[in-house]
Amino acid sequence: MTSDRLAQTVRQQLGLGRLLPLGGPHDGAWITEEAAESLLRRATDSVRGVRLGALRIALTDPDDVHEPAVPPPPSALPPGPLRLTGDFAATPSAPLPTTASRLRTALTAAARDRLGLTVTEVDLRVTALLDEDAEPEPVRPPEPKEASETRDGAEARAAEAALGVRGVTALTGTLGRAVHIEERRVDDTALPHRHVRLELAADADHQAVRVAREVRVAVSSALQDGPTVAVLVTAVV
Repeated sequence: MTSDRLAQTVRQQLGLGRLLPLGGPHDGAWITEEAAESLLRRATDSVRGVRLGALRIALTDPDDVHEPAVPPPPSALPPGPLRLTGDFAATPSAPLPTTASRLRTALTAAARDRLGLTVTEVDLRVTALLDEDAEPEPVRPPEPKEASETRDGAEARAAEAALGVRGVTALTGTLGRAVHIEERRVDDTALPHRHVRLELAADADHQAVRVAREVRVAVSSALQDGPTVAVLVTAVV
């Protein structure tokens, strides 16, 4: 089994889902599908008479993608437009097309404004009718799994720089270490350079992609050789 397939299997077992691109190809940021879905579900709490069911986020067109500016996490989706598909149950208090429109608006706004996902399509399907008195089930954000101590000086400096960025609530170790530093070579003629992959939990009051951008700048500036940096958001709390 290749390392990418192994990483994908581990993510599925942990319930993380896909690693979705945040922002555009130059943002160097990704978010787990689990973290994105959790925030999107909480955003629909304001839509009365609706209970959101299955939710899925994927590329709108696998051929309409861009090369990321920095090396991505293992088997992460490349930057490109995203499609959100979901099922929902609703009360008959309003016409179902009206309810679907309100739900679509809430999901689109949360994806764009609170996360930074490039969602271009939202497909919703009604699967059931609810009683008028049905109360929506509250959705609580998952507790981020905090990382253990970093292993060396460079990792420690990167971790300190990331934690100093507003909107970072914790470093996480979902795919292994919170700070992963490796030597990469573009081709046989180029000198190797260091690349940092950093996992974190973001504050829901800050747009996730902006937090990731600031972390990339802070971490690259904190290390003398100015390495490339990729950020993976694993929780939004």
